[in-house]
Amino acid sequence: MRQLMWFRTDLRVQDNSALHAAMAAGPTLALYLVSPGQWQAHDDAPAKVDFWLRNLATLARALGRLNVPLLIRRAETWADAPSVVRDLCREFDISSVQVNEEYGINETHRDRQVAERLAADGIVLRSHLDQLFFRPGSVLTQSGSYFQVYSQFRKVCYQRLHIAMPSCLPPPRAQDELGIRSDTPPAMVDGFPTPPESLRQLWPAGEEAALERLDAFALEELWCYEKRRDFPAQPGTSQLSPYLAAGVLSPRQCLHAALRNNQGEFDSGNAGTVCWINELLWREFYKHILVGYPRISRHRPFRQETEALAWRHAPDELEAWQQGRTGVPIVDAAMRQLLASGWMHNRLRMVVAMFLTKNLLIDWREGERWFMRHLIDGDLAANNGGWQWSASTGTDAAPYFRIFNPISQSQKFDPDGRFLRQWLPELAHLDKRDIHNPGSLGGLFGAPGYPPPLVDLSASRERALAAFRNLSERVV
Repeated sequence: MRQLMWFRTDLRVQDNSALHAAMAAGPTLALYLVSPGQWQAHDDAPAKVDFWLRNLATLARALGRLNVPLLIRRAETWADAPSVVRDLCREFDISSVQVNEEYGINETHRDRQVAERLAADGIVLRSHLDQLFFRPGSVLTQSGSYFQVYSQFRKVCYQRLHIAMPSCLPPPRAQDELGIRSDTPPAMVDGFPTPPESLRQLWPAGEEAALERLDAFALEELWCYEKRRDFPAQPGTSQLSPYLAAGVLSPRQCLHAALRNNQGEFDSGNAGTVCWINELLWREFYKHILVGYPRISRHRPFRQETEALAWRHAPDELEAWQQGRTGVPIVDAAMRQLLASGWMHNRLRMVVAMFLTKNLLIDWREGERWFMRHLIDGDLAANNGGWQWSASTGTDAAPYFRIFNPISQSQKFDPDGRFLRQWLPELAHLDKRDIHNPGSLGGLFGAPGYPPPLVDLSASRERALAAFRNLSERVV
């Protein structure tokens, strides 16, 4: 009985739950839907779409070695997916469609509609747990609700991992040839311009490249991850997030790579390993939040009372933030890193998000949208979770009175100004003391051509505190 493996954000052949199930069940074909209208509705970045397409090309070659033909079809939006998948199943006499679960509200609605359309033809849609360690709804509080505090969620995950560690699936074996010709993946899609080659070279495509990066990080950087991860001028982070977001790597592969370098321990032993595994669980936590609280997928705050926050409409300040022209070096350097590389260091994501939502008092959704439109690793759950944490509107969020001082953050995590000089060449002549706050020197003596600070950090902090206090008083 022929199987159809429908690839989405799981662009790999190794440790792929749905592909493994499909090839075990019968002769398998593969499908990928090109959906530019849906990608635009989701604010997917051109860099991310290009990364998907490049990985799809390497996936096609890997599937070719397994004798699995890859069929490319167009479904402008996911509303078209049910008929496109059904028609393909009819054309190739498919009896079962295998997919890996996805968790946004649009994704779950799409899969439900596809399942219903296929069922009318007697075709089964089988879904599998793949991009998480635990299925959402299986890690709950004693009262049966989804966790809202990460530390409590993590504790239960640790208990579950002690009982049953998820294993990686063995590599699939090649099947007999089916005599069906594969389609050629498109090199680009209208509406998503190809990013500069300098950006593409930062993110080589394919499982082999991803696994090499994982192994190198686990061997060379993981041991000191806890100490180095907050310093953007150092190679202290894994930079695996694009591969996880596209499913070129599985979280199980990441977990086992970490365990191999920590004598099999995930909550003790090397502090760097434990810290990185915690980051994997943060990713897991935000996916569970996405399912438990569907309003997150609708651009609504987790803390519903914060709907009434008096955000400022300040388009000129928003544009200055977007383009790295705020006059606050660490913010500007981080935003320029995003524009040039499609990625931003995690510590800096928090710094720039808090600057936008607290110092500028601009709605977090403006920043969330800008990030999604530029991030090569854009992921709804992680991006939304990070933005709402910084804006103090989300689950497990920073208390509203905890507001990063970007200059202090810069001095602490880029003490010599190496990161600032990399992205702000107009400040390269300043010494390591002045480069963090050239506005204090005055334009004549500081950095001609570099803008003065957009806001006074102290006064803008007080403005944000007042806005949140007013909100609290209204709620009471």
